[in-house]
Amino acid sequence: MVFNTGAALLDAIVLAVVSREKEGTYGYKITQDVRKAIDVSESTLYPVLRRLQKDECLEVYDRQFDGRNRRYYKVTERGMAQLNLYHEEWKNYSRKISEIFEGGASV
Repeated sequence: MVFNTGAALLDAIVLAVVSREKEGTYGYKITQDVRKAIDVSESTLYPVLRRLQKDECLEVYDRQFDGRNRRYYKVTERGMAQLNLYHEEWKNYSRKISEIFEGGASV
């Protein structure tokens, strides 16, 4: 993608991906799902997950998988509220950009 991805957009995408799984999901799967929308490395994604956890948007727990622990992330109520805010902001932003590209709005 030629457009830069800011922290807020990356947070929104991660929250949206994690929110699709009721019981939460793990880091590698989150990375793969996020990569369907934007190109992101694991070294970029894990600090985002930690920041969202610190901001109480994600809760974290470990679960056994194939004899080892796998870290899972689950969206909290606060995270859902933040995701809803991001979603509304994105709809407004993308509508305005589309209008400019399509010639429907004057700058």
